[in-house]
Amino acid sequence: MSSPERKGSSGSANKSEKNHVAAETENIYTDDAIDPIYQAKARILNDALQEIGMGKYQWFLFVVAGFGWFSDNLWPIVTGLILSPVINEFAFKGPYLKLGQNIGLLVGAAFWGLGSDVWGRRWSFNITLGLTGVFALAAGGSPNYIALCSLAAVWSIGVGGNLPVDSAVFLEFVPASHQYLLVVLSIWWAFGQLIGSLIAWPLIANFSCPTTIPEGPCPRSSNMGWRYFLFTMGGLMLFLFFIRFFLFNLYESPKYLMGRGREQEAVEVVHKVAAYNGKTSNLSLHDLERPGAYGVHDDLPEELHDTSAIAAIRRQLSKFSGEHIRALFATRKLAWSTSLLIVIWALIGLAFPLYNSFVTYYLATRGAEFGDGSVYITYRNQVILSVIGVPGALLAGWMVELPYLGSRGTLSISTVLTGVFILASTTSRTSNALLGWNCAYSFVSNIMYGVLYALSPEVFPTKDRGTGNALVAAANRIFGIMAPIIALYANLTTSVPIFIAGAIFLVAGFIALLLPFEPRGKASL
Repeated sequence: MSSPERKGSSGSANKSEKNHVAAETENIYTDDAIDPIYQAKARILNDALQEIGMGKYQWFLFVVAGFGWFSDNLWPIVTGLILSPVINEFAFKGPYLKLGQNIGLLVGAAFWGLGSDVWGRRWSFNITLGLTGVFALAAGGSPNYIALCSLAAVWSIGVGGNLPVDSAVFLEFVPASHQYLLVVLSIWWAFGQLIGSLIAWPLIANFSCPTTIPEGPCPRSSNMGWRYFLFTMGGLMLFLFFIRFFLFNLYESPKYLMGRGREQEAVEVVHKVAAYNGKTSNLSLHDLERPGAYGVHDDLPEELHDTSAIAAIRRQLSKFSGEHIRALFATRKLAWSTSLLIVIWALIGLAFPLYNSFVTYYLATRGAEFGDGSVYITYRNQVILSVIGVPGALLAGWMVELPYLGSRGTLSISTVLTGVFILASTTSRTSNALLGWNCAYSFVSNIMYGVLYALSPEVFPTKDRGTGNALVAAANRIFGIMAPIIALYANLTTSVPIFIAGAIFLVAGFIALLLPFEPRGKASL
């Protein structure tokens, strides 16, 4: 890619850069799956963002968008961390808590993901963390398990919207030369698990009933640790919401605006981002109104360029049709890609909560079997697993840029290894061996999720990206709902759920090799 300085130095350099980006994006979609007018305008915006470069605005966005990854992993971990003490206090079947949470995650993924294609990215991006924080604080005062499960479902509506929206927001502002950072953003996902485990360790270990398996009365006064934990995590979410809403001004995505026919606003946003970065942009409204510069004929139906109020209203009404979903299955290859992604997300959505959401409970029971099942040891081990996941997220960002490996190869290898290490953990005969296998699992699963969360939005075009993210996230959450239902009728102290989870990861890993699009080195549309 040309540097921003060289790119602005001459018209020929600018044109050369445009042709280069165009060639890259055409390699992603090798058929007519994407409307040519949309493709041309998206490339113009890609050029403008590349001209601006990776600046202060994008780095700040890397931080505040990372809060979404942080929240997405933190809250499933939270319910796993509080599972034993709330079972002790309320004497109920623990999987009901996970069931309530996963129902909320499903609603949140579908509502916020699809909504971001309807009313834009900004409101969805700004509201989700606040919704999570408010209801998590309320859950800390739950008088019974029904209230706790219900509030967990509501806070999860906020959590479920983070990744479908935040990945789209970040991808639509970052220049093509730095799209790999979408994978590196998963380091926030690892931090979510780490911070949650670090805070839970002293609170739950020191302010919980002395037993990890309910054998007698466990009054609220002796079991305040999980409540303190929810108060702390809910307060943290409100703090992150404050940073997003009041300290960072998120502009609406220029590609989203362009896809809605609001080219003037898209141009204004690009210039605002450039000014924020201390640069200028050569983009003008004239560029977006004349896509013929990219070989697309200008003698198109007027409605394709109509930006009048009546046309805007007509487009708003059309958004509620199935056009965004149909666009994701417009051609055989695009339909194959979307279908495989849905299957992969669904399988991982079943395997991950079946194993990881109950890992604290499993470690506690196996620890007792090995003679060291104290609450302290259980949460210490959880912290260790969380620390191991951080370098995995960083490694993912490097691996997806490797030739012959890319996103598909990295996703396949890491998913298969996740299953292998889960299956291997069932051979453990000591708590240290069990911890070792789980450390390996934590490392490779963070690579897997880092790639999965980045690859999906990269292969969806901007105008349908929120809907595509919502589809795969909804599949993930629907199958996630199945996990606690299975757990209600399974003995979690045995290795059966572990075998099932490991086998599912193996299948998902091999399916990843069948994905038709490889986004490595290409600008997203």
